[in-house]
This record gives sequence, structure tokens and C-alpha cells, in this order.
Amino acid sequence: KVFENRIRLAIMSLLMVQDHLDFNALKSTLALTDGNLASHIHKLEGMAYVMVEKKFVGRKPKTSYLATEKGKKAFRDHLDALESIIKGGKSK
Repeated sequence: KVFENRIRLAIMSLLMVQDHLDFNALKSTLALTDGNLASHIHKLEGMAYVMVEKKFVGRKPKTSYLATEKGKKAFRDHLDALESIIKGGKSK
């Protein structure tokens, strides 16, 4: 259900191919506002699909995100389910 939202699907897609991405990279890539991205990240974090990593670079805070093993498995399962639906639809 969590991946039925296109923004959360896009966030996880990006995190599946990148080790980690920072907030601004996700925001600009997906063309989202701070609040919109934060709410979707919060949902994914609440499901334990995304882990937040906060650190300082010099004196500036930097927040990065990475997909957890649980999140990667859930995402792959979601893609497998979609593939099954597509293949099932083509055989009819």
C-alpha cells in the first residue's frame, strides 16, 4: 500500500539505485517542496523502509537517506507483484 503513492515509489526507486541521497538531491530530482518530501520520507521511515542519517559537513547539517534491507525487500516484492499482474494481464 505504501508504494501505491507515486512519490514514495519514486523515492524508493532512487534509493534502490543509489547508496544514499541527501534531502536536497531528492527534493530537486523529484521537484518537491520541503514539506511534501519530508512527509513522504516520514511515512517511509515509519515503515522502517528508509533510514535517516544526520551528520555535519563542516558546520552545516546534512541529512541523507538510504533504503533499509526491509525497505529493499518490500520494494522488490512490490515490483514482483506488479510484474505478475502485467504478465497475467498479457496472457488473457
